[in-house]
Amino acid sequence: MEDLEIIVHEIIKKDFWNGKRVLLTGHTGFKGSWLALWLSELGAEITGIALEPDITPNLFNQLDLVQKLEGHYICDVRDAESIRQAVISCQPQVVFHLAAQPLVRVSYKDPIGTWETNVQGSLHVLEALKSLQSQCSVVMVTTDKVYENQEWDYGYREGDRLGGHDPYSASKAAAELAIASWRKSFCGTNKYQTEYLSIATARAGNVIGGGDWAEHRIVPDAIRALASGAPIVVRNPEATRPWQHVLEALSGYICLAQALSEGQSRKNELNRYCSAFNFGPNLDSNRAVHDLIEECLKHWSGDWYHQKGSGEPHEAGRLHLQSNKAYCLLGWRPRWPFAMTIERTVSWYRDVSEGANPRQCCLNDIAIYQDNIVG
Repeated sequence: MEDLEIIVHEIIKKDFWNGKRVLLTGHTGFKGSWLALWLSELGAEITGIALEPDITPNLFNQLDLVQKLEGHYICDVRDAESIRQAVISCQPQVVFHLAAQPLVRVSYKDPIGTWETNVQGSLHVLEALKSLQSQCSVVMVTTDKVYENQEWDYGYREGDRLGGHDPYSASKAAAELAIASWRKSFCGTNKYQTEYLSIATARAGNVIGGGDWAEHRIVPDAIRALASGAPIVVRNPEATRPWQHVLEALSGYICLAQALSEGQSRKNELNRYCSAFNFGPNLDSNRAVHDLIEECLKHWSGDWYHQKGSGEPHEAGRLHLQSNKAYCLLGWRPRWPFAMTIERTVSWYRDVSEGANPRQCCLNDIAIYQDNIVG
């Protein structure tokens, strides 16, 4: 236990991030905004690449993050030349690739755009990074939905078969294959390879937290209903998901980037990190949608009903990740139980609706989470 506590205390290393040049794609999105804020608080110098936020309100503008950036590029990851120019300008030491088309239901409406963004866009980022002449650690973010879903009661491990029923899930599984192939083909010391990149992929669960305003996501849809006094509409109340606070997933990405960078000086260990990692919640957080809603209603009074109907796009019934690899190699484990995840999430929205500063609400959550890490 004493050795574990040493790992826990050092899991987020502020000295590592102070002054570090970080390229963050998707920085205007929900997870990207949280990560940009957290890294800026750790002292990182952040350059962002993303589309303009497409919803109002949006967390990026609520946090006034443009003031925290070294570079702010509004461009599409499908535009290879724009990505190349941003990389040349930033000369990153760490890259977090979060830019994606992230919604299952949208992927049915725009399957080609989803595939182009999630697969080709990822390859554009990697191709641009080949020009670097100094060490760079790269965390490519995918999803828990990359696995061929068998509706198992037990969790998926990193070596389980990839698949995907819907265009979003399949495109992310394809991105995993493309990234792994690119790493095997172009990382090394041969003439056509680069020796400067260390690349891993990160698969998180169903991420929730304050500041997600996207449509067709259960938590922001629920918050909009509660704020208007309407009942929450639930399509699939029995579907289970690995619910986790956004800070849980981001702490995993941060730990993985640190390990990749530190492994560059220990080449015999680096291959352990240049691979896929799950960052899922505790088993207790794998709950049905109706459990999530009932927990939310403990903190914001309201009601819900099951909207029955036919013709809805397919969505997985059961999802669960095992994160043993992240624990054994990175010292990472989830910190917040299901009840705390929901309490912190709903409190963020409630406080902001009552006039609280969104940035301060995020910083409060980060402080509480970091206290849990070292506690």
